[in-house]
Amino acid sequence: MAFSLSRLLLHSAATTLMIYGYQSLTKLPIDAFISTQYGGHLQYLTIQGLFIACATSLLSLIIDLLPSLSVLNLLKRIMLIVSMPLSIVISSIYWPLLFLASQLILQDDETTGREPSSSSTSSQLLRIPLQLDLCLHAVPAITLLADFVLFERKYSRNELRYGATSVSVFYTMFYSWWVERCAGFNGGRFPYPFLTDNPIEVRLAIYAGAGTLALASFWLINRLHA
Repeated sequence: MAFSLSRLLLHSAATTLMIYGYQSLTKLPIDAFISTQYGGHLQYLTIQGLFIACATSLLSLIIDLLPSLSVLNLLKRIMLIVSMPLSIVISSIYWPLLFLASQLILQDDETTGREPSSSSTSSQLLRIPLQLDLCLHAVPAITLLADFVLFERKYSRNELRYGATSVSVFYTMFYSWWVERCAGFNGGRFPYPFLTDNPIEVRLAIYAGAGTLALASFWLINRLHA
């Protein structure tokens, strides 16, 4: 693979912004509450997606600097099957809910046990600063999508049928088990209010719907790839 400055800049910027996003979590008022919960930040699909997306971008950066290690290209292709649809489904769910029904995606003062930050006694949603929000919920999807469209070849039919489908089913089952387990240790409180506020039947439908959305988006993006 020939050296590409644009590829190097994309991967460097993506990796830097995602690392900055994760390191900035400790500065949030809600961090103290999350740190006391079973699972910590890894309860959140966002953070799991951020880790995998950052690992993919970091691997891409290594490939840019050491293009002779061709075996890493195969590893990146495998990781991209996981990281890209996961990041896209996170962004696809998060931003519409943030703008249209933020109480379904953001925790509040009352839930976390914090005192309201104003003179009002009513609970307030704990919002994230915009620059951090973008690093967590936009940068992974945008940069991985750009990397795939600009620098990667599309996946074969068999890779989609077996690889992408298997990954989607496995990760959906894993996260469903994991977040339910965390809630069991955390007094029935889930990392996202839209899970806390719904019974198990609805939550299972949400998990299945998110997994289906991830797989469908990956198929569509691959189909539209030149």
